[in-house]
Amino acid sequence: MRLRNKTVIITGAGSGIGKSTALLFAREGATVIVNDLQEPAGEQTVKEIRDAGGIGHFIQADVTDVQSVQAMVDKALNLVGHIDVLFNNAGISGVGAIHEIEPEQWDKVINVNIRGVFLPTKYVVPHMMERKSGSIIHMSSCIAEIGLARRASYAATKGAVLALTKSMQVDYAPYNIRVNALLPGTILTPFVENYLKTSYADPEEAKRSLKSRQLSNDLGSPEDVANAALFLASDDSKFMMGSPLYIDGGVTFGKNA
Repeated sequence: MRLRNKTVIITGAGSGIGKSTALLFAREGATVIVNDLQEPAGEQTVKEIRDAGGIGHFIQADVTDVQSVQAMVDKALNLVGHIDVLFNNAGISGVGAIHEIEPEQWDKVINVNIRGVFLPTKYVVPHMMERKSGSIIHMSSCIAEIGLARRASYAATKGAVLALTKSMQVDYAPYNIRVNALLPGTILTPFVENYLKTSYADPEEAKRSLKSRQLSNDLGSPEDVANAALFLASDDSKFMMGSPLYIDGGVTFGKNA
């Protein structure tokens, strides 16, 4: 019960990594505020939390909209009185080299993946400053550290999130707020499975190709990232500040020639 008596907001918790993290955090004693743009998905996560004996509440919000995020944070504080952990997990992918990307596609990825981190943080962090306590976890990616073909917009956002993590830590360390980032490799989420099915003539071959990029010769699971998020959310990581945490099967530093 490493998160007993803690309240956590997880954005994008209706599926994939966000959902797995919400379920794990609830099992570890947290009251989980499940955020998602899609109400049915978010409510399903809360149902599974409650069916397992945990405490969860769904708050629908668009993480790119100021009023929506403010309302989410206000409602969370009215429900539980305090916020101990913010996990900025919500995000979208983007495919294409720079010359292939239309401006509106670029803007959408930038908006969700950067503004969608900025706004929840902006409205949660003053509460943490007042309490002089908190853990903020940003979802970056190992692509912030490596090159990958036709992922220009996604890489730009995840590099920005990693830089933001380090800068924020300097600002908020005096308030006993820790800010760290998760850098996953390829994780077999429902989104990735659907991408493989719709983008490749042979999805299984595409999956084998993805696996071969990683020293583990396998893809990660949402639970792999959830366990790392639990570490950063809990007091077990109290000496980690402004740090990237890699959950990538060895792709970043162990790539073979």
